[in-house]
Amino acid sequence: MSQAPDVSIVIPVYNEEGILREAVTALRAGLASLRGALGDPTLRFEILIAENGSSDRTVEIAEHLAAEHGHGDDGIEVRAFSLGEPNYGKALRRGILEARGRWVLCEEIDLCDTDFHRRALELLRAGDCEFVVGSKAMKGASDQRPLFRRAATRVINGMLRVALDFRGTDTHGLKAFDRDAVLPVVEQCVIDRDLFASELVIRAGREGLRVLEIPVRLAEKRPPAINLVKRVPRVLSGLARLTWVIRFDGKP
Repeated sequence: MSQAPDVSIVIPVYNEEGILREAVTALRAGLASLRGALGDPTLRFEILIAENGSSDRTVEIAEHLAAEHGHGDDGIEVRAFSLGEPNYGKALRRGILEARGRWVLCEEIDLCDTDFHRRALELLRAGDCEFVVGSKAMKGASDQRPLFRRAATRVINGMLRVALDFRGTDTHGLKAFDRDAVLPVVEQCVIDRDLFASELVIRAGREGLRVLEIPVRLAEKRPPAINLVKRVPRVLSGLARLTWVIRFDGKP
C-alpha cells in the first residue's frame, strides 16, 4: 500500500461514464494546485471513487483510473470500490470508513470544488472546527440549479428543522471533517440512501462537534442521475425513521 494520505476525497458515483474520467483528471490537477494555495507542498491526497450500482461503464472507468493512479507517485492516489447496489448513503458511509486521510472531504462528481476544499481545510487545519458543511442555501451562496431542485433542498431542510430541530441551512452535498472526531458519529448513523448525509450532519451537531457552514457556488454539469420525483417516497420514509431514531431514541 502507498504512503497514507493527509486528505481523502470521497465521491459516490452512479452511472457517470460521461464525466467520470474528465472530472477525476481535472480534480487531480486542482489538488496539485491546492498544495500551493495551502502553503504545503508535501500534502498527500487520495481520491476514493465510491461506485454504487451503475448500469453503464462507470465501474470499468473507475477501475482504470485506480490502476493508472493507484501508486500515488505524485502524492495524489486514486482508489475505487463498487458497492453493487444503487445506494448513495451506503456508498458514502463505506467511503468514509475506508478513507485513510486525517481530513475527509465528501464530494460530488459534477462539482469537485477545490475552492471549497481550500477553505474547508484551512478551517480544519487551524482547529477552528471539526466539521465543515458547504451550504447551497446560506447567505453568500449561489445555487444555479433548476428551480425545482432548489425548492426541494429548502423543503427538506424545513422538514429537518421541524422534525429534528436542525439549526443549519444545508446537510447534503459538500462536507469536510476531521476523520477521528467524526468516525464515532458515522458509526452511530442508521439511515442510508438519500438521508445518510443529513443524519451525519445532525448527529455531529448533537454530539457537540463544532460544525461550521460556508457558502458554496453550485451549477449542474449534467441532469441528476436519479429522477428526483421517484426519490420523494423514499426520502419521506427515511425522514420518518430518522426522526424516530434521533428524537425518540427509537431502535433502528
